[in-house]
Amino acid sequence: MRLDKLVSDRYGLSRRAAQEAVRKGQVDVDGARCLEPGLEVEPDAAVAFDVNRPRFGGADRHLSVLHEDPEILVVDKPAGLLTQPTQEREGDTLLERVGRYLMRKRGRTRPYVGIVHRLDRDTTGTILVATSPQVLRPLQAMFRAHAARREYLAVVEGAFLTPEGTIDLPLVEDRGDGRRGVARGRGPARGVEAVTHYRVVEAFGTVASLLSCRLETGRTHQVRIHLAAIGHPVVADPVYRDRSLPKFPVPFSRQALHARSLELAHPSTGQPVRAEAPLPADLAGLLEALRGRAGSPDG
Repeated sequence: MRLDKLVSDRYGLSRRAAQEAVRKGQVDVDGARCLEPGLEVEPDAAVAFDVNRPRFGGADRHLSVLHEDPEILVVDKPAGLLTQPTQEREGDTLLERVGRYLMRKRGRTRPYVGIVHRLDRDTTGTILVATSPQVLRPLQAMFRAHAARREYLAVVEGAFLTPEGTIDLPLVEDRGDGRRGVARGRGPARGVEAVTHYRVVEAFGTVASLLSCRLETGRTHQVRIHLAAIGHPVVADPVYRDRSLPKFPVPFSRQALHARSLELAHPSTGQPVRAEAPLPADLAGLLEALRGRAGSPDG
């Protein structure tokens, strides 16, 4: 079924109005913005229509591409950038930058951009993007089945007694104060499964540690919630760090979390795809400051 026909039927628009809405970037299909009215979609496809959304445009801002082939991109998201627009905030987002990149690089006036997963605004690193509608659902299914290997680097408060460990704590949408958190009981009714494996990469005395975290599951804010729950919050985490803790001795302007690498089998070819995002300059600076502090007589 053509996308414009589906939009016309579902939202009571004329065929011409539906085509114009798609071309303006006001229609998402299965979470991906599509600008091609003639795209063939399933009759039960998840379609969202936002009449107030502007189309791709504006300045052609920088996009760091870590992997590219005809169907997928892996890009390096900088700090301070939303993955996708929200009702409260439009404008410059990673989705917009990918759309403009495809328009320029591939000569597409109507690019397909399917964000497979998200990162928080102030978390940096790897994000997977489908540039073909044929691979979006398989990629999303891969993430749901935990078939994609993801590694995060996190600078956390405090020192660890053991060099590695596993955090197996189910998560809930509301821990009682309107925020996500660890469930207080076990069983399906008490939260969803969430498992994080961690390894200490570097210790900075008793002040902080650099961890490599591998997600067995991929829940929203999983790494941040899990590390805070075991008493080692991510440095500068504005949400999950206990406010009663002493002020961290090294100032940092955002949560010190970086999605370092992503590894999966390509949904079309089965070939391995691996991308690694370099450590951003601000996080590298934090590590240097912690090393200097740990090596000083007062550290």
